[in-house]
Amino acid sequence: MHQVLLEPVWEQFSRILVNGGIVCINIGDATRNIGGIFRLFPNHIKVIEFFEKLGFVTLPYILWKKPTNKPNAFLGSGFLPPNAYVTLDVEYILIFRKGKPRKFPPKHKMRYESKYTKEERDKWFSQIWEDIKGDKQTIPNLHRRTASFPEEVPRRLIKMFSIKGDTVLDPFLGLGTTTKVAIETERNSIGYEIDYSLRDFILERVKPYSSSVEIEVIENSQLLSLP
Repeated sequence: MHQVLLEPVWEQFSRILVNGGIVCINIGDATRNIGGIFRLFPNHIKVIEFFEKLGFVTLPYILWKKPTNKPNAFLGSGFLPPNAYVTLDVEYILIFRKGKPRKFPPKHKMRYESKYTKEERDKWFSQIWEDIKGDKQTIPNLHRRTASFPEEVPRRLIKMFSIKGDTVLDPFLGLGTTTKVAIETERNSIGYEIDYSLRDFILERVKPYSSSVEIEVIENSQLLSLP
């Protein structure tokens, strides 16, 4: 999606986030051949620049290195230098904070209940994630290609940057992965999706939790209960 189209969404984070709230954005750079010239479009830099204009604090980002079936793939011809190009085999998980870090009372109950283990801390807070495979889209009959997002990515980010009882927002809900994981990690969740054809897929993912948590759908300005 073009960066200019995303900017109105990014602007809303200034309004809705609590002080110290965290924004995580998974984005990859892109390459194009324009007029016979091979070019890199560094999308992650554009996003960082925009968030800093909004006043957000840029935190160290994560490089998600996706395993590939073609580990030696590259852009170029044969083995002859110097005109090949480095393969784009990582995506960025950009991390921004609104203002100063959140403050909590001493011995805050939910904060202590949300702590991660030393093993989790050492793995999650490393800048390069190499152990998460990308998911293929396996849901049939979608009228367009919809990216399939491995649950481990939002699970880690939610547990790293929120505590139980917090509200997690996904403005591009897609197939509902973030909301599903938020429920599993005892967070509240709000998600937006403009593609109505994905509605049933989202509800199918969260329906198993409907007996234990309150799930509602806002559709056409009317509040509907989960079928």
